[in-house]
Amino acid sequence: MRFTEHELTVALTGVAKNVLAVQDKDVRKGRRTEDELWESLGRYQRFVVLDGLGDQLLPALVALPDVEVATGEKPAYTDEQITAAVEERMGEERGVRRKALVTARVALVKLALECLPPRQDPDTLTVPDHL
Repeated sequence: MRFTEHELTVALTGVAKNVLAVQDKDVRKGRRTEDELWESLGRYQRFVVLDGLGDQLLPALVALPDVEVATGEKPAYTDEQITAAVEERMGEERGVRRKALVTARVALVKLALECLPPRQDPDTLTVPDHL
């Protein structure tokens, strides 16, 4: 699937925030939000998280089949399409470890697709007045 750089960045950042939020006790208890946690990280810490997730997510997102996406909509994929894209990009893992990795990466790809912004039409791009 052809995603724009912005779409991939938003998807990857959304997954990173979610993964960090699940691991943080204060976010789980409602003492702070995902965004506050993300802002509290240093630039290098954010890079480490994004780099680790990018190695897992980006190849699978790019391997998704091309679908026609209407303006204002998000791309929709079946579970089979997502699983096939993830398995296509898996390494040499075998057995139970491979099955666990596929399940985890499929969940991450689904989360990334949920975080994608709605598709915009480049022909009707509106520029704010202040620019």
